[in-house]
Amino acid sequence: MKQPLIGLTPLYDDRMQSYWMVPGYMKGILKAGGTPVILPLIQEKEQVCELMQRLDGLLVTGGPDVNPALYGEEVILESGILAPFRDIMESACLREAVAQDIPALGICRGMQMMNAFMGGSLYQDLETQHPGPTVHSQGEPSYKTTHFVDVVEESPLHRWLGGAAELAVNSFHHQAVKEVAAKLKPMAVSREDGIIEAIWAPEQTFFCGVQWHPERLYARSEQHQAIFNAFVEACRR
Repeated sequence: MKQPLIGLTPLYDDRMQSYWMVPGYMKGILKAGGTPVILPLIQEKEQVCELMQRLDGLLVTGGPDVNPALYGEEVILESGILAPFRDIMESACLREAVAQDIPALGICRGMQMMNAFMGGSLYQDLETQHPGPTVHSQGEPSYKTTHFVDVVEESPLHRWLGGAAELAVNSFHHQAVKEVAAKLKPMAVSREDGIIEAIWAPEQTFFCGVQWHPERLYARSEQHQAIFNAFVEACRR
């Protein structure tokens, strides 16, 4: 059986000037039968295009805030650290993924990038722009779930979970989807405050994002591993 080659956008340590990766992203893919590789932070359109042609799938990882300029807003005081090199590179990768219909999965920042790239907008800071009862930046360990999302019926996530109507998730973000891009649809919504927690593009083979961190949960939860399984299966085709 083919083991699809899946590129992961790198995390970047500016102080150390180094790439790094949370092991769970790679282990979730490996467990699903894929071969993960960390991508270089490149900016040139031609290089990105050639790189993407060699991949069977793209995983856009978590990390710093998405630059509000991508969705036509000024940075507010409560906005966090930005990652301009990642914004440029990931936008280019997503452009190729859509154009070539290469399966793409976004996690946390990755989901936010997907929505901004496709024309949607973000809350730059939930605490000030959308206060509510749900704690979206938990203090508990990352392998623990802290709130529920309601799964949209007949969405891809609904199928991956075998028809489950809800899912317990962890939460480590202060930004979130505000307006969903026209070509995207919600897959899950935070139960208490209505924040969109998962999105997908019906016109693409696999273009999906989740706001929580399955890479921290997959080892203890078949439901969260199912996200990686579905992604790798789409990459295999």
